[in-house]
Amino acid sequence: MATVELRFSALPEHVRTARLVAAAVARRAGVDEAVLDEVRLAVGEACSRAVGLHQTGGISAPVKVLLIEEEKQFSIEVGDEAPHAVPGGRAGAGDPDAEVEEDEMGLAVISGLVDDVEVSAGEDGGSIKMTWPTTPPPTILA
Repeated sequence: MATVELRFSALPEHVRTARLVAAAVARRAGVDEAVLDEVRLAVGEACSRAVGLHQTGGISAPVKVLLIEEEKQFSIEVGDEAPHAVPGGRAGAGDPDAEVEEDEMGLAVISGLVDDVEVSAGEDGGSIKMTWPTTPPPTILA
């Protein structure tokens, strides 16, 4: 299992770099060329969401992106350190209704682009893990 870890300051101008790195690593991992635009868009949305949560919450910690190459699949996990509403708990520092609405919109876009999405959130932050199938490189016989 190969993993690339990317951390960047929670600034919108770094989202483009995260998208480009994710697409390059996805291509190398064997993600179908026809799906690479969806990878770029989904990573851009997840990173933009994390940047927004950090900026709204005044969090100086970097946004974390893990690019995980496994057998027959490629996953990207975007993590934030913003406190999220948890059952029976309190939401983050911002307006809870606005936070929920922003999360729902971003997650709806991601869900429309990626078939396999796992979302986790808690008081210490959250993550979005997106997974795509890969095809092994062709075997070259000598």
